[in-house]
Amino acid sequence: MSLLEQLPRPAIIAHRGASAYAPENTLEAFRLAVAQGAHAIELDAKLTHDQRVVVFHDMRLGRTARGTARIRDVDLVDLEPLDASQGFAGGYAVTHIPTLDAVLAQLAGQIPINIELTNYNHLWDDLPQRVVELVLRFQATQRVWFSSFNPLALSRVARLLPEVPRGFLVLPGARGRLIYRLFAPFIPHQVVHPHFSLVDAAWLRRLHRRGKRVFVYTVNDPREMQRLFALGVDGIFTDDPVLAQQVWSCQAGAA
Repeated sequence: MSLLEQLPRPAIIAHRGASAYAPENTLEAFRLAVAQGAHAIELDAKLTHDQRVVVFHDMRLGRTARGTARIRDVDLVDLEPLDASQGFAGGYAVTHIPTLDAVLAQLAGQIPINIELTNYNHLWDDLPQRVVELVLRFQATQRVWFSSFNPLALSRVARLLPEVPRGFLVLPGARGRLIYRLFAPFIPHQVVHPHFSLVDAAWLRRLHRRGKRVFVYTVNDPREMQRLFALGVDGIFTDDPVLAQQVWSCQAGAA
């Protein structure tokens, strides 16, 4: 049975960890997601100047950690001392930007991990290769799936590690649907990760008929959760796994 088949339906996927409760993309947020009963975690992978894979969303420092430099211009040794809780509302104890190898070493045996390849400004960098190397090193091929808005990154990991599932991220709006329609026939993928605003019953049926699972991002409003669960999506990405589980439990109990 593949990783995707093992996930419950609907799967509650902690977006950048339990990021409503702890600073996003940190080991603390990932561990909390495990403790809260999330079915999987999602994280963002990015390359540093010295070709280390770190878990960080933005192109630059500034929002979650102090600084202005681009991640690709900074060595890991310069990122390690930074406090990654800077942008967390309400304050939080000092925490740090983790490497992907640290996350895989500590968590791959505990919870499935969706690794988003975020080389959006440098489409041809070595991020896919470096991520694949780490997944192989930590024997995590049965515990992860990849995703990206970048069709080139998905194509590369499909060639490098075809046994690991891939999710095609779809931007909101007409542009997102157009990109997906143009590239989907040529990019092997098992999952579609659309913005919640794109998902309606007709499109969901079409994707399911094509054999695709549909994991929807990023859903934090309980009414939107109810709508998507009622439509029959296969999973949602959320900052608040506790809320999502409560909504699903109430909805399933009322059915």
